[in-house]
Amino acid sequence: MSLIENIKMAISSLLSHKLRSILTMLGIIIGVGSVIAIVAIAQGGEEMLKSQISGPGNTIELLYMPPEEELGNLESVLMSPFSQEDINIIESLPEVANVVATSSRFGNIRHKEDTVDASITGITQTYIEVIGLEVASGRNILSTDFLGAQRTAIISSSLQEELFNGEDLLGEIIFVNSHPIEIVGVLDKPTGFLNGGINEIYIPLNTWRNIFGSNNYSQVTIQANNSEDLQNAGIKAADQLNQLHRTEESYQIINMEEMATGIGQVTNVMTILIGSIAAISLFVGGIGVMNIMLVSVTERTREIGVRMSLGATRVQIQIQFLIEAITLTLIGGAIGIFIGSGSAAIVSYFTGWPSLISWHAVFGGLLFSVVIGVIFGVLPANKASGLDPIECLRHE
Repeated sequence: MSLIENIKMAISSLLSHKLRSILTMLGIIIGVGSVIAIVAIAQGGEEMLKSQISGPGNTIELLYMPPEEELGNLESVLMSPFSQEDINIIESLPEVANVVATSSRFGNIRHKEDTVDASITGITQTYIEVIGLEVASGRNILSTDFLGAQRTAIISSSLQEELFNGEDLLGEIIFVNSHPIEIVGVLDKPTGFLNGGINEIYIPLNTWRNIFGSNNYSQVTIQANNSEDLQNAGIKAADQLNQLHRTEESYQIINMEEMATGIGQVTNVMTILIGSIAAISLFVGGIGVMNIMLVSVTERTREIGVRMSLGATRVQIQIQFLIEAITLTLIGGAIGIFIGSGSAAIVSYFTGWPSLISWHAVFGGLLFSVVIGVIFGVLPANKASGLDPIECLRHE
């Protein structure tokens, strides 16, 4: 009997007992689906974390860490550590395309009788071009606002909820350190694991300086000419500033390679751990397959005797039941892949991170389904092929 005929017989046998076949495949479906979903969600989360750490637009953050002797001094910790001279030095580096310098402070935002705390950030036109601000309603800060130090602002959606209860606020006046500021736009709601509902307000940098009376910068982001120069540009910028200010390692960058490696290791361990737990259902499903195939052998004892009496060899009988077990697990595995991919897409939709369906996981899921069918189908197949044809024909 050919392979095609064996597969047709296996499918026919499964269709003759639909409910039993579905219940038998359930363990395989859950196991494969769980593994596919877990791998897709983990890989998507890892990719999102890496992209957020590396920054948008091929950028890297330059950080200032006060020396140990200054950590107890609150003024040193809260100072704006970057001067215009620092920015000029960084901009002169050949690997650097743009330098995004901003100034931030926490302060009170007042509207009528309501007051809330928020992060107040002064930005430049370069910030809009490199980092960007996704505005959900209203407009963005324009070049004329920057040039004229206009008292305009964009606020976060969380600040809109807290200060205005989600009502329309475009054109409303808020007060920052008693300075009136007009709201011209509201940011999109943040998505992703690292984004939270933070009260934020963005204003032109010169307006920020007029309010707080400071010309230094609190944050610096470096944009490299290309991704290959990104880490090198950050290292050079940190070294230049450490030499200028005669510090050892106060100016630093995040080592993205080490961070990405660490994230990958953590996600791999978690994926293997959770995936191993999910794989237990595959083992349980395999036991179910073996159980139902043993029942099938008992039910079809007379059929086996007829086939043997017509010339079927023990190997052919063995192959028939083995293919039936493989077909059962393979169909379950295919359904599990479909359900797992759909579950990952649903989780991705609600969490805001991508789900990366790995073709290695899909292929592995199908291969593992076949292996389960072979392992747990061997015993029933051997039992079927070992039956005595005469006894089989006598079986009622």
